[in-house]
Amino acid sequence: MPIFQDESGLAVKFFIQKDIPEDIQAEVCETIASLGGRVESKVPRAGYVLVQPGTTEEERLRLCWATRDRPDRYFVPYTYVDACKISGMLLKQIFLEDGQPIRMHIDSSIANVNVRSILSARIMHSGGDPTASAQAARVILADPNTEVFQHLVKTYQGETDKYVESYLWVKKCIERGSVVFTPVVYKNPGGRRPGEERTQFTEQDEEHLCNWIAAKIPYKETGGRTGNRLYQQLCELRNEPEFAWVSRHTWQSWRERYKKNASRLDVRIAQIVEEKKPALGEKGQYGYVRQAEVKPKRTRKKSRKSEGEDSEVLAGPSNQDTEHFSVPAPVPIPVSYQQQSMPQPPDAPPPSYPTLLYAPSFPLHPPPPMQINRPPLDPILARQNAPEQEMEDGEEDIEWPIRIGHGPPPAWAKRRREYEEEEPSKRSRGSPEERESSASEAGNGALVDIARRYRFTVEEVQEYHNKSHDLERTERRFCRMRQVLMEMKDEDDVEIALEVPQSQSTQSQR
Repeated sequence: MPIFQDESGLAVKFFIQKDIPEDIQAEVCETIASLGGRVESKVPRAGYVLVQPGTTEEERLRLCWATRDRPDRYFVPYTYVDACKISGMLLKQIFLEDGQPIRMHIDSSIANVNVRSILSARIMHSGGDPTASAQAARVILADPNTEVFQHLVKTYQGETDKYVESYLWVKKCIERGSVVFTPVVYKNPGGRRPGEERTQFTEQDEEHLCNWIAAKIPYKETGGRTGNRLYQQLCELRNEPEFAWVSRHTWQSWRERYKKNASRLDVRIAQIVEEKKPALGEKGQYGYVRQAEVKPKRTRKKSRKSEGEDSEVLAGPSNQDTEHFSVPAPVPIPVSYQQQSMPQPPDAPPPSYPTLLYAPSFPLHPPPPMQINRPPLDPILARQNAPEQEMEDGEEDIEWPIRIGHGPPPAWAKRRREYEEEEPSKRSRGSPEERESSASEAGNGALVDIARRYRFTVEEVQEYHNKSHDLERTERRFCRMRQVLMEMKDEDDVEIALEVPQSQSTQSQR
C-alpha cells in the first residue's frame, strides 16, 4: 500500500504554501503523487499543510488555520514529504500537546552541528518546535555524557512541567510512536520510616563495644576512640561468627554510643585493660601497623674483567665438582682410643665424646712446633742498612721554602735571580721553529733574487727549488733557460740581440 494512503485506501491530502519556489513545489507535488497522496488547492480539514519554517506566511497560515476544532490538520515543513519517503512510512505527529507543538530546546552540550541539524529536522517532522529557549521550553535535550546534563537535571528536577532528556530520546519516541518521558524513581532519603522502632542498645552490646575498644585502643591518651575508622573496621567483621553482634547497629551508631557515654564506658574499658594488661603498641592495636621492610642496598656489579681476575685468584672446586665427593660413613671408635689420641692434663675430668665419629685419616697427635732460625737483630746494623734517611734536627720538610722577615732568600730564589741577570744573548737563542722560519725567509730571498735577475716568476723558481733543494743548481738552470730563450729566433728569422748581464755570462762560462 502506498505511504500516503490511509487504511480505507483514501489519499492523504496536502496543501502547499503558495510562496514556496515553484521548482520546489513541482518536485514536492510529483513525490506526493508517486506515493499515493493528493495536493489540494485549498486547506484540507484533515491533512497536512506544507510550510517553509521561519517565514511570515508560515506564521499567517498557523494563525488562520491552526484551530482546536481541527485536530487532524497538521502543519509540517515541506521536507516532511522526503522524510516520509526515506523512512518508508507516514511519520506520526507525536510531539503535539493540545494541538500545539511541544516546545523543545537543544542545549549547547550537543556540540556537533550535524547532529543538531538532524535532531531539529526530526522534531519538526514529528510535530514539535525545536526553536524554543531553555526557559520557555518544555523539554531540554542535552548530551548525557557531559557534566552539563547532570547540572540541568538538578536544576529543573523541582519543576513539574519541564523535562531534561537525552538527545537519543527523540529517536526512541519516534520509533515507539508516542511521547514517554524518563520516569522518576524513589530514592531512600534515609532515616527511620514512620512507626519503625529503633534497635536499642543492651548491656551486652556495651560489653562487646568495651572489649573491642580495649583490644584496639587500650590507652585513651593515644587517641582515636572517637574516630570513624575504628568503628568501620568493627562493622567489616560482621560476617565472622564471633562478631555477629555487630550487625545490630551501624558503625555510626556504635561510634555515637561511645561518644555520648564515654565517661561511663571508659571506666569499664580501664577494668578490662587492667585484667588483660596489654603492652602499648602490641600487634593488632589500632593505629599500629607493621614496619615496612628495609629495602636492600643495590650493589654495583663487577665488570667481567675484575670477575675474571677474582676467579683466577680464588680458584676452587665448583658445585659440579663437589657433587662427586662422597661423605664418609660414621664408624664407631672406642673410647680408649679417643683418650689415648688426645692427651689431657692430669687433673682434668675425663672427656665425654660421642660414640660415633668419622674415622680419622691422619694421626691425632699435635704437630711439633716449627723452629725458625733467625739471626739476632742489631738495631745499629739495621739502621745502617735502612734505605731511608733520618731527618736532621731543625730540618723542615718543605718543598718550596719561603723568605721569613729580612732573612736570606731561599736557594730557589737565588737561582732565579742569577738566571734573570744573565745576558739576553745567552738566554734568547730561539726555538727550533724560530730558527727554521728565519732560515726559510733567507732562502726565499735568494729565490726571489734569482727570479728577478733571470726574469722568471717566483713560483717557477720555488717549484724547481723544492725538487732539487740546491740553490746553486737552481740558479744555473734558470740561467741556461734564459740563454736558450735569448738565442731563439722569431718567425721572420730576425735575430734579437739581448744584452746579458755580466753576472749571467760569468755563470754560463762555468
